[in-house]
Amino acid sequence: MITLLARLFIKDRDKVADAAVRRAYGMLCSLTGIGLNVLLFLGKYLAGRLSGSIAMTADAFNNLSDAGSSVITLLGFRMAAKKPDPGHPFGHGRIEYLSGVAVSIIIIVVGVQLGLESIDKIMNPQPVDAGLLPMLVLVASICVKGYMFAYNRGIGRKINSPGMAATAMDSLSDSIATSVVLISMLLSRFAGVNADGWGGIAVACFIIFSGFKAAKETLSPLLGNPPDPQLVHDITNIVLSHSEVMNVHDLIVHDYGPGRLMVSLHAEVPGNGDIYALHDTIDTIEYELSSKLGCDAVIHMDPVSPEGTKTAHMRDELAEAAKSIDPRLSIHDFRIVDGPTHTNVIFDAVLPNDSKLTEEEAVAQLEALVHSLWQNSHPKVHIDRPFV
Repeated sequence: MITLLARLFIKDRDKVADAAVRRAYGMLCSLTGIGLNVLLFLGKYLAGRLSGSIAMTADAFNNLSDAGSSVITLLGFRMAAKKPDPGHPFGHGRIEYLSGVAVSIIIIVVGVQLGLESIDKIMNPQPVDAGLLPMLVLVASICVKGYMFAYNRGIGRKINSPGMAATAMDSLSDSIATSVVLISMLLSRFAGVNADGWGGIAVACFIIFSGFKAAKETLSPLLGNPPDPQLVHDITNIVLSHSEVMNVHDLIVHDYGPGRLMVSLHAEVPGNGDIYALHDTIDTIEYELSSKLGCDAVIHMDPVSPEGTKTAHMRDELAEAAKSIDPRLSIHDFRIVDGPTHTNVIFDAVLPNDSKLTEEEAVAQLEALVHSLWQNSHPKVHIDRPFV
């Protein structure tokens, strides 16, 4: 159904990198979710009231909260699509992450409320009318929620939307929760066991777990999770595909919402090259990153000594020796300044975030290493941390 609606109402539906297309997909899925959840609420509520099942009635209100979640997702897409303004020069894309967090909170609240009502049902059990109509409503609900999970997950991945990913998890939890309610009704009908309250507890626990999982996944980009390794690989390959660039370091990927990435990096270029020609190359790389990966890029040129020079030889020697401190330690921005009494050896070292060494310990060991390699040397070491 979603595929058919997309063909009818979304122009250029395959251009998912386009902000307007992303917004159209988000609005389409949200409106569809609102309609389906309202229908499920009405069906379950009426069937729950008629059968006296607290688990089914609670499941109905869970669907009503899902309709509210879809409204939040819809608003998130519309607000995230707003153009940058003086107060938000990088746009409003992170609102999508916030809408995902809001959906997660709603899921958790619904789960807690259902758990409390189920405990009351266990303490004060009441007979449940496990008739054919309530069970047919539950089976239909499971099928609908399974379909909603599939299209939200599929479209969410297609347009890289954390809000829709959270909605997909919510739909999956609903499908499983409704299955538990159906099982409790079957036990009541065929085994004479009133498991309505316990079924509600199981549903509540699963809903709460799904809510926390969705919250973790949507909060992670806001807290600053590392970029996709494939994206880092693609960025590095594009930059190094230009022969003028010798190496890349200090790569940082800033995430301002789905489809809104800003990249900064240092590109090492020959120190004896034509500065104007090299600058033109850097401009070309920035344009290439934008056109191929859809990210804005700012590249800083670092002039380095070409191979075969004294500085290059010392740099390579130090880089190899530094592996004795930590095999993952890397050296960049290496330069020397000769003086009448000693030589200043100046460089940056990238220390892994999970290294057991403190920055002070790493500096001390690197300084000792420089002294052991070259007499009359004076090291000046700066520690960097990786952001990818």
